Amino acid sequence: MRRTIPSPLPRAFYARPAVDLASALLGLHLMRETAEGRCGGVIVETEAYGGPADRASHARAGRTARTAHMFGPPGHAYVYLVYGLHSCFNVVAETDGVAGAVLIRAMRPHLGLDLIRARRGRPGDTDERLAAGPARVCQALAVDRTLDGHDLSLGEALWIEEPADQDREAMPLAGVASGPRIGVAYAGEDWAKRPWRFGLRDDPSLSRPMPR
Repeated sequence: MRRTIPSPLPRAFYARPAVDLASALLGLHLMRETAEGRCGGVIVETEAYGGPADRASHARAGRTARTAHMFGPPGHAYVYLVYGLHSCFNVVAETDGVAGAVLIRAMRPHLGLDLIRARRGRPGDTDERLAAGPARVCQALAVDRTLDGHDLSLGEALWIEEPADQDREAMPLAGVASGPRIGVAYAGEDWAKRPWRFGLRDDPSLSRPMPR
């Protein structure tokens, strides 16, 4: 069988509604290259955020200097700070000018584990939990605001790729589960209860278990 060589996903892959992109990203590989080396992992959990109508979205106030990259073009990074401390990495969806993004909530590390452990490791941590949460993903991959607006389709510094054939075949057929987004009660019941959080069911690197 001919072996597939991984390559960065093209920008066209991301040009779809955020809810569709959120599930499509599961199982793909998130990769990071720095002067320290290359590392990455399998995307196992995501959340979708829409445009101004989505009361849980940063775009609810319209386009601002902070949220400009959330409005496109698709296939770029939208990186913001939580509490002024922790970076969170989002993948921009939709078409240029339409707000939408997918938060990468958790990743199962598979490459550059020594580097990831050095950035994230604490006594008692298992490898599966090193990037089990959106801030942990950014710490593990050294992603910060300098990558806000970065073009993921370039295959430089930060990108997403399909797994190679042997990795794809080895992935467990866990299935995809969905449920409400985490920490968005402020958005009101309608938006808070929408099942726009997606994850690989029972994966050990989920930030928290998916609903049954």
